[in-house]
Amino acid sequence: MANIPGTSNSIKFNIHMDTYIKKFDEIGIGDILEVGGKNASLGEMRQKLTAQGIPIPDGFAVTAKAYWELLEQNSIKSKLTSLLASLDNVHYTNLYEIGKRSRDLILSTIIPLPVSNSIVQHFKELKLQYGQNISVAVRSSATAEDLSGASFAGQQESYLNIDRF
Repeated sequence: MANIPGTSNSIKFNIHMDTYIKKFDEIGIGDILEVGGKNASLGEMRQKLTAQGIPIPDGFAVTAKAYWELLEQNSIKSKLTSLLASLDNVHYTNLYEIGKRSRDLILSTIIPLPVSNSIVQHFKELKLQYGQNISVAVRSSATAEDLSGASFAGQQESYLNIDRF
């Protein structure tokens, strides 16, 4: 897991202007490129089904902009691009090696402070909304996870019962 630096309680957030986080109430199926398919679907269900009396818990999505910020702030975009360009995309003989090196590169990063502060702030807001003893699931929602020509569903890690940061 990437390192989350210390957080600052003095930073105030306007959640409607946050480019790193979108609450489920703010997203729908048209936001797949920004928050991924799973999150877009959760937002769509929260907005449409809650209004019909079917309770869908609130939550939030970390946006693709946060990912790009992570790559830029850690100066790894060109390294990652170079690694992926060296993949044997015909026979995939080096897939394991390239995958491992790519993961290691990303896991060596530090999440930029504005991104981590935003995640922590939104988690605190969920605790205020639902109570201090909540636990959440942290799941991937890739922007290209379920396309007609490719599917990566089920290949990402999920973390369940997260109750602190």
